[in-house]
Amino acid sequence: MIQRHTFDFLKDLVENNNREWFQVNKERYEAARTNVIDFTAELLKLMHKVDPGIDAALDPKKCVMRIYRDIRFRKDKTPYKNNFGVSIPAKGLRLGGAEYYLQIAPGNSFIAGGYWMPEAAHLKAIRQEIDYNAHELKNIVDDAAFKKLFGEFRKQDALKTVPREYSADNENIDLLKLKSFVAFHQFNDEDLMKKTAPETVATICSKIYPLNVFLNNAIT
Repeated sequence: MIQRHTFDFLKDLVENNNREWFQVNKERYEAARTNVIDFTAELLKLMHKVDPGIDAALDPKKCVMRIYRDIRFRKDKTPYKNNFGVSIPAKGLRLGGAEYYLQIAPGNSFIAGGYWMPEAAHLKAIRQEIDYNAHELKNIVDDAAFKKLFGEFRKQDALKTVPREYSADNENIDLLKLKSFVAFHQFNDEDLMKKTAPETVATICSKIYPLNVFLNNAIT
């Protein structure tokens, strides 16, 4: 489970996002990061059963993303992220494709899956798969249990115009206009502080799994 001290560190970091404070509180950061790595290790034990494409030997340390921000080309020069991010590739590789992403942040924790803003070639392939086999995607995202967990799949980043390869009267044009294909479920802090939190996250990921299969099959 995620410990209270991890959320407390992140809350304080939001108020003191500077290198001087961070150096003084480096031990708190290391303790929080260790907690997230331990949580990720427990989650990975379950995730391979949820999605056989996940490498059972995946190193949890490599899944936990850096807290340091790249500020070279950003107006916001705060040096640290205000969250811990955990990226679990659905194929065990970081080559682009559908994955699972866990964010741990006070008041803004969530699990997400699918493919956010695919590169051009992948987006074209996914749209082609939707055009050919839309019924498969609709069976996933229109399922009542899926909607209860993740909301309306069609209401995310989408083109304002029709993709050039398709016509406006295509019966699946709302899906074809999407620019991202993501399922998203929010947690409150207490959800992740329960001993059963890894099981809860893994169970929700099991509902994302068919979506990831559809998307990865489209680009391979």
